[in-house]
Amino acid sequence: MKVIGAGFGRTGTLSVKAALETLGFGPCYHMVTAFERPDHLRAWRAAHEGRAVDWEALFTGFGSTMDWPACTFWEQLLDACPQAKVVLTVRDPERWYESFRETLVPLWGTDAAAHDRPSPEFREYLALVRRIGTDTFGGRLDDREHVVAAYAAHNRRVREKAPADRLLVYEVGQGWQPLCAFLGVDVPDGVAFPRLNDRDSFQEMVRRRLSM
Repeated sequence: MKVIGAGFGRTGTLSVKAALETLGFGPCYHMVTAFERPDHLRAWRAAHEGRAVDWEALFTGFGSTMDWPACTFWEQLLDACPQAKVVLTVRDPERWYESFRETLVPLWGTDAAAHDRPSPEFREYLALVRRIGTDTFGGRLDDREHVVAAYAAHNRRVREKAPADRLLVYEVGQGWQPLCAFLGVDVPDGVAFPRLNDRDSFQEMVRRRLSM
C-alpha cells in the first residue's frame, strides 16, 4: 500500500481514485470496491467491531485506498504500512454536508430488512454503511451541526496525527500538480484530471442497486 486516503466520501474520492490509478498507484480500494467484493464485508464488520483484521490480506493487489470504509481505519493502515503517504481529501464543510445529505444519507438510512428485492450481498453492504453511519456520526445523519462537527474533527485528527512530511491535504479542484508533486511523479501529458461521481449519477446508481 503506497497511498492511504483519509478523507470522507463526497470529497472527490472517486475522482482521486481514478487519478491515482492513472498515476500508477492502483488499483485503488474505494467504497465502490465493497460493492464488487462482498467477501470483504466480513473483514470490515470485524474492523468496526474492534476485532483484528489482516490488512495485508485484505488489500492484496491494491496500491492505494480512498473513501470509506478504509478512511475510518487510516491510522491502523498507516501502522501496517508505515512508508505509505496519506491524502486527506477535503472540501468546504457546508457544501460537503449538502452533498452527503443528498447522496449518502438516503442510502445509509435505508433499513435492509425493509427491502425484499436487494440481493443478499447488497443487504450486507447496507448493513456495513449503516454501521459506518453509526460509528462515525452516532447515527445522527440528519443533524447537520453534529455531522459537520464530526467531519471537522476527523479532518483535524488527520492533520494532527499523520506525519507532516507524508500528508497531503487536497481539494480535487487543485488538479494534478499538487498530487503529482506529493507523490513524486510527473503530471500526465494531455490527460484531464478525472471528474467523477456527481450527485445525479450517484443517486441513479443507488436506485439501480435498491431495485436489484
